[in-house]
Amino acid sequence: MQNLTVYRTPVSLPHPMPAEMQAWGGDIMCLAFIGREIVLKKDTAALPSYEELSQLSALLHADTAVAEHDCRCVALGVPLQDTEGRPTAEILPEEYTLCPIRKYNLTQSVETATRISRAKALVEWTRATRFCPCCGHPLAEHPTLSALHCPQCGRIHFPRIEPCVIVLVTRGDRMLLARHVQRNQDIYACIAGFMEAGETAEQAVRREIMEETGLMVRNIRYFGSQSWPFPSQLMIAFTAEYESGEIKLQESEIEHAAWFDREHCPAMPQPGSIAYRMIEWFRNGAQDR
Repeated sequence: MQNLTVYRTPVSLPHPMPAEMQAWGGDIMCLAFIGREIVLKKDTAALPSYEELSQLSALLHADTAVAEHDCRCVALGVPLQDTEGRPTAEILPEEYTLCPIRKYNLTQSVETATRISRAKALVEWTRATRFCPCCGHPLAEHPTLSALHCPQCGRIHFPRIEPCVIVLVTRGDRMLLARHVQRNQDIYACIAGFMEAGETAEQAVRREIMEETGLMVRNIRYFGSQSWPFPSQLMIAFTAEYESGEIKLQESEIEHAAWFDREHCPAMPQPGSIAYRMIEWFRNGAQDR
């Protein structure tokens, strides 16, 4: 059985639902993504049906769609603007609304949130991965795996995952938070960055903190992880204790950083991110994870 089906521009989902999809059984999730938001029915906050998703694929000029057996999902990737430059949100039919994916996932079970995150990641990956990076030939769906393969050179390409470390540094009863240059919100969060080739996660933690703040840390401990499909990050979270140094900012990355106690925290990330979980964990006494 083919596990992954990819629809390219112009996307037109077949209607009615193909027999092979109907044979999946169970709850088939139908999703439409516009940037970091998900399309919901306005009156019920429910996801669209397959028939409605098929209609939206043409109306909103979706540029990518995926259907995956393992995830039991069909998902559209919709551009932020239509072909005439109008924001897609403005041409969304009035019976629908948009909701941030992170906010919607907070209201769902872990299983459902995981399926949505996977679908979003698959949409972004297939949108960006059309040709073989080895020989340049157009890629095709693998006959059995959730992967793309090259008919020319035979290479198999799996969904891209970009590992990042995110770290909450503590110093007694205070924690280090930073305002990042590239954020469009005036919030403070943990130090974070992409892992580099050849690094362990712990090495990446030490490097990122030293590069961005000039500090050295010790007692690096794993906290948890979170899929962050915007487009393809895996956030690997750690806590660490201050060891030495004075704050010296990497100004191209960090606008401001300081030590904050539990009672005087600045504006923080919204619920739904692992940064929020770590900060709240520390504010509540750093006891249970």
